[in-house]
Formats: sequence, structure tokens, C-alpha cells
Amino acid sequence: MKLNLRNSIAFFDLEATGTNISTDRIVEISIVKLNPDGGQEIYTRRVNPGIPIPLEASLIHGLYDKDVKNEPSFKDISKEVHQFIGPSDLSGFNVLKYDIPLLVEEFLRAGIEFDLDKRNLLDAQKIFHLMEKRNLTAAYKFYCGKTLENAHSAEADTLATMDVFKSQVERYVGEEAIDLQGNKLGVFENDMKKIHDLVNEKMVDLAGRFVFNSQGEEVFNFGKHKGKPIEQVFKEEPGYYDWMMRGDFPLDTKRKLTQVKLRGFTNR
Repeated sequence: MKLNLRNSIAFFDLEATGTNISTDRIVEISIVKLNPDGGQEIYTRRVNPGIPIPLEASLIHGLYDKDVKNEPSFKDISKEVHQFIGPSDLSGFNVLKYDIPLLVEEFLRAGIEFDLDKRNLLDAQKIFHLMEKRNLTAAYKFYCGKTLENAHSAEADTLATMDVFKSQVERYVGEEAIDLQGNKLGVFENDMKKIHDLVNEKMVDLAGRFVFNSQGEEVFNFGKHKGKPIEQVFKEEPGYYDWMMRGDFPLDTKRKLTQVKLRGFTNR
């Protein structure tokens, strides 16, 4: 259908050195501007971030230091990007939590005020989550074709979950499981150990404070050391272990942290 537009919409996506809005930098920007008359304009440009691109980020978006070393910095192209977007509304997938804040940071570093007050911010992910519920009732309807009666009764919820799980296995057996970055994780099989490995491939602790990176190392998944191997952080900042052990973290997280620390001692 033809969208009822008063303003142009700039659909955009950023690839970056990481996910920290304050410290990471854009390595590629692509904007598709949809105008009220139905016409489209496209702007795509690689960017030299001025800092090394971590391997974990390169493995996701496929851009390495050599690919951007001769490209302009964001500051060099900031005026043309700002002019291309103009007064357009902004849209994308998960742009409210990531792309828009990162873009605003880059503009501010370039000395450009990027005003959001008069723009409509249209996050397709928020619409998806708003309109396509992801709770047990919705899963029961989707997989089993039934309406969940007595939702939030422990027994009804448990029985429904069992039916959903059985229907999931039946539906997905033989299909390739692919994560959000497009990485193939393996084929879904009617084998509980293999399902566990697919679903929890990167899990280290139950709270998700640590995950495995592409090299199989436990890395921090939060805070100032996000993406860094735990053992590396302990070498560079030994007091960080004590800070976490005193902090309000789950016992399981502290247990996993201690296991990694003790392993570091035994490997010396």
C-alpha cells in the first residue's frame, strides 16, 4: 500500500565497531529516503571509524580495518549525511535503542546538532513487538492453534508450554537455525542435547552477564569491559573481580566468574 506521508522517511541502518553508544564508531551507514510522492533516494557510505574494528564486530558485518582505511571519517561526511536526511522522519529496526543514539553521538562529535523533537521516530522492531505478542498465550495460539484458558494458572501454563515445545520440535525438525547476525548455528533436530546447544550456544551464566565469543572465550556482556575476555580483564584490572564479588550480582554469575579466575591461576 502507498504510505500516507507528510514528510519523507529516512530508513537507515548503521554498522559499527561495537554496541557502546559512547565509545563505538560508525563504519558504514545506509539510508533509503522515501518521499511523499513515492520516490526513493539511497545514500550508502563506508566510514573510517578512527579506531580499530574489533574482530567480533567484523565477523558480524564483514568490514575489517583494511576495508575502511581509505574511507572518510564521519566528521568528513557529516554535513552531506545531515543534508541528505534533512527534516525527514526516521525509521529502522531497533533504531530507538541503538542506531538513532549512535547517529546523534556521531553528529555531536562532528559539531552538528541533530534535532529529534520535530521528527517522527518509527521503530519497526517496536511495532513488531507491540502488534505480534511474544508471550505464552500468543505462542500457544501460533503453534497449537488453541486459546489458552486460565492463563497465569501454574498448571495451565505448564501444560500449554509442553504442547508448545512439542509443536516447535515437530515444526522445525530439519530446518537450519540462524541467529540474528545471519550465522548458521546448525540443524534443528529431535534431540534434546542438540536443541540445548542451539538455544544456549553463547551462554556462560544464566543472567547473561558473560557470553562466549567467536573464539570460545568467556567475555563480559555488560559495562565498560563489554566484549573483553574475562581473563584479560583480570590481568589488566585485578580489582574488578573483587568489585563484582561484592556487587549485587546473582550467585550463579559469581560462581562462573570464580571458575574462570581459578582456571587462570591453574594455567599459569
